[in-house]
Amino acid sequence: MAKETTKKVGSAGSPNKVMSFLKENMGIIAALLVLSIFLAVFPATRGSFLTSKNIFNVLRQISTNMLLACGMTMVIILGGIDLSVGSIIALSGVVAAGCVSRYNLPIAVALIVGVLIGLVIGVFNGFVISRTTIPPFIVTLATMNIARGLAKVYTGGSPVRVVTKEWQFIGAGYVGFVPVPVIIMVIVLIITGLIMNKTKMGRHIYAVGGNAQAAVFSGIKVSRVKFFVHAFSGVMAGLAGIILASRMYSGQPTAGEGAEMDAIAAVVVGGTSMSGGSGKIGGTIIGALIIGILNNGLNLLNVNSFWQDVVKGIVILLAVFIDYIKNSKANS
Repeated sequence: MAKETTKKVGSAGSPNKVMSFLKENMGIIAALLVLSIFLAVFPATRGSFLTSKNIFNVLRQISTNMLLACGMTMVIILGGIDLSVGSIIALSGVVAAGCVSRYNLPIAVALIVGVLIGLVIGVFNGFVISRTTIPPFIVTLATMNIARGLAKVYTGGSPVRVVTKEWQFIGAGYVGFVPVPVIIMVIVLIITGLIMNKTKMGRHIYAVGGNAQAAVFSGIKVSRVKFFVHAFSGVMAGLAGIILASRMYSGQPTAGEGAEMDAIAAVVVGGTSMSGGSGKIGGTIIGALIIGILNNGLNLLNVNSFWQDVVKGIVILLAVFIDYIKNSKANS
């Protein structure tokens, strides 16, 4: 009888999780649907938005932001922020491209070098943040400038062009009808979801973000958690830099400018609290989709890029304000 009861609970677990997810993210799911429906029926975008070509184009474009958002979700759950990811994109992209075009190294070596650059900067961020009381904002602001400066020094301010088909396949190729960056994005999302929901490290990330002092008393090594999260964020940025450099057929020292803002926007819009301790990768996925579709829609409407920045800023402000209201109600 006990076994039968267990089976019933287990079989209902998956639908319950789905319903819980829908309930928790009802607001942003509604926003995503409203935005998509508007672009699908609005006369200026009706014939161009809901096409398979445009949908895959949106997924390809958001793939790099989604990678950054995976790392940024963990960082923000800890109550921190990582401003260095955009500059890591530039540095990893130009060096990886240089490995192929300047030194004639195999593509595999270039990929490893690009990811290692992200890892090294992430490890540095994690080491300083976990071993000192310097705020993550200051540490990553410093490494943001260092990485961007190194990218410009390495290139002399000029793009590092790569024209081989093997290189272009990473960011612009297809497996069947699916863009390669989308496949990489899905794999990374699965890995991130497993880390956050199925591992001890994932549970520790939430514990440290919720109350670092209580986590210490519980025996959690807070410094190790911070170190891992920032290293992971660096790896995601390094991988995103390679994909972007491949898609543009060159490593650009100016690549990734403002990318950290898009990542933060995706995470915050997705419901992760800036005060730390709460957030889900599922919400981040929806948030990244909203930011990506918003960018795509504004481009289809031929909105000036300056006004696009204004719109995204308003979206971030609204998301943070909603988070503030939710926290105020929870504490009252």
